[in-house]
Amino acid sequence: MSALFEPYRLRDLTIPNRVWMSPMCQYSAAPEGPDAGAPQDWHFAHYASRAAGGTGLVLVEATAVSPEGRISPYDLGLWSDTQLEAFRRITRFLTAQGTVPGVQLAHAGRKAATERPWKGGRPVGPEAHGWQPVAPSAVPFAEGHQTPEELSVEGIEEIVGRFADAARRALAAGFEVVEVHGAHGYLVHEFLSPHSNRRTDAYGGSFENRARFALEVVDAVREVWPQGKPVFFRVSATDWLEEGGWSADDTVRLARALQEHGVDLLDVSSGGNVPDARIPTGPGYQVPFASRVKAGTALPVAAVGLITDAEQAEKIVANGEADAVLLGRELLRDPYWARKAARELGGEVRVPDQYHRSV
Repeated sequence: MSALFEPYRLRDLTIPNRVWMSPMCQYSAAPEGPDAGAPQDWHFAHYASRAAGGTGLVLVEATAVSPEGRISPYDLGLWSDTQLEAFRRITRFLTAQGTVPGVQLAHAGRKAATERPWKGGRPVGPEAHGWQPVAPSAVPFAEGHQTPEELSVEGIEEIVGRFADAARRALAAGFEVVEVHGAHGYLVHEFLSPHSNRRTDAYGGSFENRARFALEVVDAVREVWPQGKPVFFRVSATDWLEEGGWSADDTVRLARALQEHGVDLLDVSSGGNVPDARIPTGPGYQVPFASRVKAGTALPVAAVGLITDAEQAEKIVANGEADAVLLGRELLRDPYWARKAARELGGEVRVPDQYHRSV
């Protein structure tokens, strides 16, 4: 039997296989008005096709907990009940196909208020639906980016509450998994890394202080999320800096703390907090970070990053390097990747009745 197509259980939830869809922003929501931040027809078609293709878990893209937490004005959000209702159409369809619906909750921090990538990704101001970003410290992400406003303790507490509110809406919208976005140079990662966190109060300096915000967010989400449903946390395992940044050792240490606070799985990525970091990419280049967490803790992990073919994914799971794989660009190229991999590896995925001729 293929390890990649064995079901996986977390708390009371069983995910039908280990082929999972990584959160990938589509930058396709309305930037303002009554439908701002709500999923549109594009989002439905995008996620529905991966569910029809046999993907076991679909993690919906970074979904902002507040308007100011969006990466771009065109991001999804869960700060209003209007958005909640729009998400229900997606979760109903995914569930009907046997796919588990999950959502990644996020705050972009100092990397907020930028244009869509295919429009250049530059920072935008009020004339293009932009706003003033916030961050742990008044340190811009890169040259040409706005200097963020340093968050007060009261501001931090408000954002923690926003994560809890968004988790409540995610539950009401029909999601079975919620993931806290703590990677890629966005707000939670900005607090974790000494490269971006220059604070001298209880949220800066020592490892414990820099991890405080992440753990408070997890606690707030876990408190409102049912005990029978899992909470994930996405981490950047390293800033890819020789010194002065977040490291793989820090990630292992954080993983142990996250598990104590009720996180069920660590989604292990890397980078994003340093604009000019030198990253040696290649097939499965981030898998060793996931494997290191798995070897050094009791926390389940998922691997991501240039995982493209069935045999490669099978080996990652079968060899115990990770408990599941998250596919990103490969699922953009081929929504039916899971079905093809199942045929190649001798596994099984559910095929919609309407597609019975393809079996």
